Amino acid sequence: MEYIAHNYQKVATNFILDRKISALFLNCGLGKTSITLSAIDELMLDRFDVAKVLVIAPLRVCNVWKDEIKKWNHLKDLSYLLIVGSKKDREKALSQKAHIYVINRENVDWLITKSGYHFDFDMLVIDELSSFKNGQSKRFKSLIKVRPFIKRVVGLTATPASNGLMDLWAEFKLIDGGRRLEKYITHYRKKYFEPDLRNGMQIYSYLPKPNAEKAIYKQISDITISMESSDYLDMPDLVFNKVKVYMDDGEKEIYDEMKKKFVVEVLRRKREEDIQNNWASVEIDAVNAGVLSGKLLQLASGGIYDEDSTAHFIHDKKLYALEDLIEAANGNPVLVAYWFGFDRERIKERFNVREIKTEKDISDWNEGKIPVAIMHPASAGHGLNLQKGGSTLIWYSLTWSLELYQQTNARLYRQGQDQTVIIHHIVCSGTIDEQVMKALKNKKKNQDSLIEAVKVHIE
Repeated sequence: MEYIAHNYQKVATNFILDRKISALFLNCGLGKTSITLSAIDELMLDRFDVAKVLVIAPLRVCNVWKDEIKKWNHLKDLSYLLIVGSKKDREKALSQKAHIYVINRENVDWLITKSGYHFDFDMLVIDELSSFKNGQSKRFKSLIKVRPFIKRVVGLTATPASNGLMDLWAEFKLIDGGRRLEKYITHYRKKYFEPDLRNGMQIYSYLPKPNAEKAIYKQISDITISMESSDYLDMPDLVFNKVKVYMDDGEKEIYDEMKKKFVVEVLRRKREEDIQNNWASVEIDAVNAGVLSGKLLQLASGGIYDEDSTAHFIHDKKLYALEDLIEAANGNPVLVAYWFGFDRERIKERFNVREIKTEKDISDWNEGKIPVAIMHPASAGHGLNLQKGGSTLIWYSLTWSLELYQQTNARLYRQGQDQTVIIHHIVCSGTIDEQVMKALKNKKKNQDSLIEAVKVHIE
């Protein structure tokens, strides 16, 4: 297929070509893979500036790089190998010659510290740079060891600061070695942040100092650009809707007891063969605030797990709301995002649904063969094109992760979507669901400030 680049794609490709290091914050659907591959093609085969490229991507997205190389005519001379699968398969791929080697991020530590391979890549592309925001992870520590030997680095993501500006330190440490946002995380924190929540000397969270955001944006602006789909593509409308459900007094009492005491007693049904006294109580507790947050989210969704990971169900309010939304879709395909395992089981038990897992599932969805599909954001967040199969997404249970939230929404709201996209959120009133919605909104506001600060405006 002939590649006819949009003006913004030419700008982004040239941005990579003109800099040894670059970060591109591109919304889903803008073609970041083809943009980067076009730059690689010129660097390798025209300028002879690069000899060997390593692309690190989420596992599912590894195939996207392969497909894009095969798709476009101007990339026909680029050879590639996927370093995925079993150890034997990975070792075989490394033993062969190619221009581009694509590896999933889970195997980065293996490649650098365990494979015995002499790291000789002179260009690095990190697809979903935000997956390297943890400076203590093995993948980060391994990659930072070989960073000095890499001549060119490109970081790609649509969600650079999903949990706040603290995420940026590790991401840009990989790009510029710590030149712009300090060499050490402690120096970065000291310069731009101040303690927020603390207990004596123990600090749990930080807040940006006054004017810190602008200072950080300025520091990275010379190597960073951002582009949003709505600026360059003819996108349909995007509608967000909140569907509230309400616990009854007894259900809310269980929720409030857990919230207040970190422990709650619920009824569970014994085995069916027990005829008499068929109900017994089980005590479920939360050992700390983090666990409590998860338990409250479970209760808001309708159930709760005990210490043996057995689910106990409290209410069906979200199931009724989901039923109403499916009926209101009037036969149009509906995609449902769930978070907890018991959500999946309850939805599958009540409705005729199919989970998006395989390439066949994706194909059937896009061909309109699946009326109601379900998926988990963590397994389907990146590299999944579902815009052809429908335009309605329902968040049955919510996540704190802005990155997963935005990436999941972008499965439907992306280039190629020709209908108004409606995103419903089933929110249990008076519960932690409302705090999650507020937190997602606040995180997006912070991230939007970063995107705006480094946005490219193209006439």
